[in-house]
Amino acid sequence: MAAAATMAAAARELVLRAGASDMEEEEGPLGGGPGLQEPLQLGELDITSDEFILDEVDVHIQANLEDELVKEALKTGVDLRHYSKQVELELQQIEQKSIRDYIQESENIASLHNQITACDAVLERMEQMLGAFQSDLSSISSEIRTLQEQSGAMNIRLRNRQAVRGKLGELVDGLVVPTALVTAILEAPVTEPRFLEQLQELDAKAAAVREQEARGSDEDSRVHPSEDLFLQKTNDQLSDPPDGPAEVQVTMGGWPLSFEQPSVVSGFFSRQGNLQVPDPSRFFYQFLLGNERATAKEIRDEYVETLSKIYLSYYRSYLGRLMKVQYEEVAEKDDLMGVEDTAKKGFFSKPSLRSRNTIFTLGTRGSVISPTELEAPILVPHTAQRGEQRYPFEALFRSQHYALLDNSCREYLFICEFFVVSGPAAHDLFHAVMGRTLSMTLKHLESYLADCYDAIAVFLCIHIVLRFRNITAKRDVPALDRYWEQVLALLWPRFELILEMNVQSVRSTDPQRLGGLDTRPHYITRRYAEFSSALVSINQTIPNERTMQLLGQLQVEVENFVLRVAAEFSSRKEQLVFLINNYDMMLGVLMERAADDSKEVESFQQLLNARTQEFIEELLSPPFGGLVAFVKEAEALIERGQAERLRGEEARVTQLIRGFGSSWKSSVESLSQDVMRSFTNFRNGTSIIQGALTQLIQLYHRFHRVLSQPQLRALPARAELINIHHLMVELKKHKPNF
Repeated sequence: MAAAATMAAAARELVLRAGASDMEEEEGPLGGGPGLQEPLQLGELDITSDEFILDEVDVHIQANLEDELVKEALKTGVDLRHYSKQVELELQQIEQKSIRDYIQESENIASLHNQITACDAVLERMEQMLGAFQSDLSSISSEIRTLQEQSGAMNIRLRNRQAVRGKLGELVDGLVVPTALVTAILEAPVTEPRFLEQLQELDAKAAAVREQEARGSDEDSRVHPSEDLFLQKTNDQLSDPPDGPAEVQVTMGGWPLSFEQPSVVSGFFSRQGNLQVPDPSRFFYQFLLGNERATAKEIRDEYVETLSKIYLSYYRSYLGRLMKVQYEEVAEKDDLMGVEDTAKKGFFSKPSLRSRNTIFTLGTRGSVISPTELEAPILVPHTAQRGEQRYPFEALFRSQHYALLDNSCREYLFICEFFVVSGPAAHDLFHAVMGRTLSMTLKHLESYLADCYDAIAVFLCIHIVLRFRNITAKRDVPALDRYWEQVLALLWPRFELILEMNVQSVRSTDPQRLGGLDTRPHYITRRYAEFSSALVSINQTIPNERTMQLLGQLQVEVENFVLRVAAEFSSRKEQLVFLINNYDMMLGVLMERAADDSKEVESFQQLLNARTQEFIEELLSPPFGGLVAFVKEAEALIERGQAERLRGEEARVTQLIRGFGSSWKSSVESLSQDVMRSFTNFRNGTSIIQGALTQLIQLYHRFHRVLSQPQLRALPARAELINIHHLMVELKKHKPNF
């Protein structure tokens, strides 16, 4: 590091000396010395001044010392002055060589200079041309903007003229009535399509006139009188066509006006089912409504009056013929649940039903409220009469009210569409047309119900009405809601009255007046079972708590009646057989028709189980009563801790063991035969036998446990006990199979 520093200091000194000698040489040739020429003012470049800072020189020297050539020169000990002169000599040689190269290429350089000068001239001319072109483009752009402004203004004027032309054209077309239109309106028949087309055009022109009149146009005052006159003639043409009133009827739908033949009555409802508003008729009325309200009101009043009479006449005729195909045998006031079959009537009384049970049985009558039957085609009375077919009242009620529902729905929709009404106005107009028919139907129903005692028929009618009410709601026809409420207001009280009459008849029935009694199911309980299952199965479709309450009252009275009849038997065993047979029969009928979880099924199931258990105990008492009594007494003593008292019962126990072993088979056989003779339902009898045998096995098993006590364990008779498993095998042989 010291050597490097020494070399750096020597280099700086050499540089300073070389600079001083150069200055002397420059002054020498000029012939001036000190004082002849002012010293050169170098400012910051003056390296001889004291202000010169050598820090930067040090940096450059340090950088040069790191150069490879300098390092090599210092390492070899070359003299820097000599080396500097050698470098200068080489530079002069290179410079001379470069000058000679330039001299040799002087012609090419001159040629290149000429070419550059020519190019400059060409570029100058191009610059002038582009300047001129830019000036031309500026003028064209201004012309384009001018043309664009002119085009926009012309476009605005064109649109304004077209808009004015369209408005004026519409106004003129709306005000001018062509000759062809006048001729067609005044001369063409109302039923021709040409008349409808011209009428629609005229209606549009009239609407245009009214619109302009509302705006206060002055031109309307010149055309309005003539157009009013033409509209008046058109209204006259519509209200009084050349072909007379029949033509108007055809135009408005064409109702048949003959009521004499029965086929016409049913055919009327069939055609009404396909009723649609003819487009020409609807437009004719709308035209009159918009231009001549008095004439439109007259036509509407005529329609209401005519259709009201037609519906009333057709329905009265249809209803009269429909009631002729009802069953001749209908329920009367004496056909009640509690009335005995052997009851005699007066000499002048009508013959009753061949079997009262038919009015309490549903059978196939419930199909009338099924979806397929509910909306089936209506009955045709004259066809049924020719085929000698008869129907229950609910079938006639369904046919009558389905025809009423279907025609009322379509009539309501027709009125709303044709007469352009809705809401309360449509409701009032509908009742103006159908009100007399609905009132007549209600009076007929009220008259029939006054002498009706068929509760199932009335209940089916109630459910028919409930379903028809849902149908009208789906069809969005609220006009019949009040009518359905009125029908239900007639049906519900009558149904409740008939049910109350049946309840009262069961309550007031005297078992002693029923003649000979046996343990088989009583016909009154069978009536109740059929009747209750019928109402429950119908009520399940649309549940009603009101019906369940009435059936609950009837069930209580029937249960009391069964207990009263059972009390007429002398022995408890016969009473239990009677109760079980009746409970089982009622339960079987209810489970066949009603749901398993219904209140009636649950109630009778509990009663049957209780009476069955009591009967089994009663059944086992004669042959095995001593064994039952001993087992109960012994178990009581053991439970109280008095088992020592069993030592005095050895003789009794021995007798019980030997008695059971000798007679149990014959007793079981007799028991089985007795059960099968007592119960009409073999399945129920089998269940009772199984229960009795099961209880007998349990009893004998309990007897074995008593004999296993220390007090009786040494009893010699224990060896004669029958093995439990052997007893079970033997008892299984007595199990009946059906």
